[in-house]
Amino acid sequence: MHYSVEPGLYSIGKPDTGSDVFVTANYKLSFDILRKSLKGLNAWVLVLDTKSINVWCAAGKGTFSTDELIRRINEVQLHKIINHKRIILPQLGAVGVNARAVQKQTGFRVHFGPVHAKDIPEYVRAGHKKTDEMRLVKFTMLDRLVLTPMEINPAMKKFPLFALVVLLLFGLQPSGILFKDAWSGGLPFLILGLAGIFSGAFIAPVFLPFIPFRSFALKGLATGILVVFFLMPFLGLTGLQAISAYLFFPLASSYIALQFTGSTTFTSMSGVRKELKVALPVYLISTAVSAILLIVYKLYQWEIL
Repeated sequence: MHYSVEPGLYSIGKPDTGSDVFVTANYKLSFDILRKSLKGLNAWVLVLDTKSINVWCAAGKGTFSTDELIRRINEVQLHKIINHKRIILPQLGAVGVNARAVQKQTGFRVHFGPVHAKDIPEYVRAGHKKTDEMRLVKFTMLDRLVLTPMEINPAMKKFPLFALVVLLLFGLQPSGILFKDAWSGGLPFLILGLAGIFSGAFIAPVFLPFIPFRSFALKGLATGILVVFFLMPFLGLTGLQAISAYLFFPLASSYIALQFTGSTTFTSMSGVRKELKVALPVYLISTAVSAILLIVYKLYQWEIL
């Protein structure tokens, strides 16, 4: 369960002064995939300190960066270990590295290798030349499906707290907390909560390219609206309860889908910032309004209003 690799220089096989140098992140999975792909080759692996984040995300977050690459090259004294001036970076790290600045400060030329580490042996045999296929970033339905547990798991960890709040709210009566009222009143909201997670963490990622809109927040909102509107006729919610549910759960799906921006090559840093700037106030305001509507519903139920 230790996902970090110590930054520094590692050897694969029996590298010498003429061997290639491949750069990667200190996220253990990234390191292990590269090491496996280099099996049978003699090479050096320069591991950057990306705070245990994979190459793609680290490049976007600024830890797989020009400064870190220059610092690590100087720290391991790479010029004393190899007799050439070529270092090979993963293509998905290109957004975080200024190749010209690296060459100017270290003398090493940055080459961006294939998207996938498995193509490295063929890339090396071809004289460090990439085919069009090696440059292409694919993100198939199967790729997205594999990632959905990583979105579902964090959301489900928060679900017990959500369930507790819902059951307490609906079970609360002037005479105390009644389990029967908590269960009968809260069950529709628990079902919608699970549906919101399923919509935002599974449906939206799996069908990502087929859902209208470029914004992930809007994609999650669209799937959330469809799921909630499908379920509502079966749940018997009316009045303020129904309005609260229609308001909160599609936006909950939207929020969860927005988290998938960190798992995909469909997004950019500026695009994510723009989405967050607009979406976060909407999420906060809608949550507050939804909660107020349920409180008003309870006050009516107790005949206080």
